Amino acid sequence: METTATTCPVPSGPRTVWAALASPRYVISSWPWRSYAYLFTSIPVGVLTIAVLIAAAAVSAVLSPILIGVLMLMAFPLIGASVGRIERWRAGLVLVDGIPSPHAKLPATLSVREKLKFRRREQASVRALGYSFVLGVFVWLISAAFAGICAATLGITLAAPVIADTEEMGMGPWVLDSAREGLIFLVAFGPPFFVVSSYLIGVIAAAEASLAKAMLGPRQEELQRNVAELRRSRLDLVDAFETERARIERHLHDGVQQRLVGLTMTLGLAELDLPEGEGRRLVVKAHSEAEAALADLRAAVRGIHPRVLVDHGLEAAVREVADRMPLPVTVQMSLPERLPAPIEAAAYFVVSEALANVAKHAQASTCEVTGWIDREQLVIGITDDGVGGATLGAGSGLTGLVTRLDALGGTLVIDSPPGGPTRLRMECPCRLGD
Repeated sequence: METTATTCPVPSGPRTVWAALASPRYVISSWPWRSYAYLFTSIPVGVLTIAVLIAAAAVSAVLSPILIGVLMLMAFPLIGASVGRIERWRAGLVLVDGIPSPHAKLPATLSVREKLKFRRREQASVRALGYSFVLGVFVWLISAAFAGICAATLGITLAAPVIADTEEMGMGPWVLDSAREGLIFLVAFGPPFFVVSSYLIGVIAAAEASLAKAMLGPRQEELQRNVAELRRSRLDLVDAFETERARIERHLHDGVQQRLVGLTMTLGLAELDLPEGEGRRLVVKAHSEAEAALADLRAAVRGIHPRVLVDHGLEAAVREVADRMPLPVTVQMSLPERLPAPIEAAAYFVVSEALANVAKHAQASTCEVTGWIDREQLVIGITDDGVGGATLGAGSGLTGLVTRLDALGGTLVIDSPPGGPTRLRMECPCRLGD
């Protein structure tokens, strides 16, 4: 069976106004109206932006002798960042995918003051301030002129039969003084004007959106930084998981397990002191149940994070799992050095879960586990000769491990055609943050 993958449906059709303009269906699509909406909404945003900038500059100038004005000038990039956020949202009218944010994702632990200080110093905020000036001085005026004239002319053309029926109206070199003449004018000039104005408005909207994307979108280094920060945040989640795992393991090993050991010893001593009878039989039974509970607890602790993995590494831990399997498992691993603990833990649990699935569902007679380092990548392969048909979904315990591997930059792939064999391949960087 081919490797299963979850994909999100991608909407069909043009993704930008430029692409829509090249389509023969542009005029009868929603893109002309979306372009009108984009241009018209730029008017209030532009007017408000220039008003805020002028007001803030005036207040800063008045207060400059007492230093507050200078501090306000330093905060101007925050105004730009706010306008940029609005403009990136508004760009969704003509850019289906919108404009990605160029700002770094800040940790929640930072205070509001620290976040504002960081935002003020970002290059993206300074660029957004420059765009705010362009928007307030030029862009909204251009939008108002073209969109206003086109919309007004189109509206008057559509209303020509009604207007000409009540009063004389001039349309260029023509004078219309009846509903019949107005209707003829509408039929003759309405469609051509709508086509021409739609393309004109589309070009203006596309140009303004391109300007916004160029000034408000992320630069290459900002994209790389955001990816690195995303990777760090995901590694923080892995570290938090490992810390919590260690805490649970310590609590079970040093607390609950020791209490169960004491309980089994006490019941064993009581069993020796009691005479034959119903009371001794109940103590013997309780002793057996306590030993079974202790064995289950030890198995649970070993499953949370086996001691052999901590002390001797991945290869030894995998061989221990293989020895417990009810079918022959061949282990061929060549790892020249110890790997970071999160990577070893992720690889161990992938192998452990895969072998458990083989024992439960594969109906296999043999299984092989291989591991090696290939160009700074840890590669683990698990192959069995079972019935096949395995997937990463459908309640498989491997599904959660895929997310964990993804946080480490790794991948997990299954090839399991009906009838077998099943091949599982895990790849993961040998160093955190690669």
